[in-house]
Amino acid sequence: MNQLLPNMSAPSPSTQSATFSERQREALLKLLVDEDAAVYQTIRQKILSCGQEAAPWLRAHVLSSDPVLRRRAQEIIQHLARQQTDSEFLTFCLKQGENFDAEEACWLLARTQYPDINVAAYQALLDSYAGELLERINYSVPQEQTLGTMNQFLFSELGFTGNEECYYDPENSYLNRVIDRRKGNPISLCLLYLFLARRLHLPVTGIGMPGHFLCRYQSTTAELFIDPFYRGKFLSKADCIGYLRKADHGYHEGDLDPAAPRRILLRVCSNLHRIYADLALTEEVSRLQRYIVALSR
Repeated sequence: MNQLLPNMSAPSPSTQSATFSERQREALLKLLVDEDAAVYQTIRQKILSCGQEAAPWLRAHVLSSDPVLRRRAQEIIQHLARQQTDSEFLTFCLKQGENFDAEEACWLLARTQYPDINVAAYQALLDSYAGELLERINYSVPQEQTLGTMNQFLFSELGFTGNEECYYDPENSYLNRVIDRRKGNPISLCLLYLFLARRLHLPVTGIGMPGHFLCRYQSTTAELFIDPFYRGKFLSKADCIGYLRKADHGYHEGDLDPAAPRRILLRVCSNLHRIYADLALTEEVSRLQRYIVALSR
């Protein structure tokens, strides 16, 4: 192998953007399809050491007639893309304060797992949902009617629902997959509800109760809690306090206060961290641990 790869020792961190020569690339591609797993892993690491510079020349081979080369080139490209989106999300977590655009944060998190998603298309879809609702909502009627119209559209017509059968599926936490499958966990469905409410200029916030997540409609004349996981069920403050006490959490001052975007994002990442730990996915656990540390600063 050394004869085929002259002068191709792994670059130091300071030179990771350096590219390989055409001859070196050809040698790497020949060995990338080697049946020996150890050879493949060595070559994979050499290509990855080149950083994002490797993606463009590898991309030319994802349509190769060799199925092994196609598969392995695509896997490395995907790995590099996830490295980049991981770095972007981590930077976002480190630079932001308590309050930021929660929707932007959710899309950045989604891209750490699904780097190729078309975020603009998903945002346009949410815009279209809001546009449909604008034609139906009468802002002069009581809030139960306004929110009832929203619930009818989201949960009855579009079919969004809580994923009770696979509650701990990690896909429940990524906004693109929640929209694709129209199911999610309490916090992801609340976020979807919040992003639509924001487009409709409705005074809705996220409430991070212990053990559950809700939305709250709060105006000068009314307060109403909404549970998107259970198809938009309406709850009073007394109902929420009763839930907390029944679940042995007890009720403490602040349990029903609005959660800042940073706290919400930290909770999403903490949920994913626990799920990946239970699934023994060590790389994912490490990835989420980095996000939690950054958000806890």
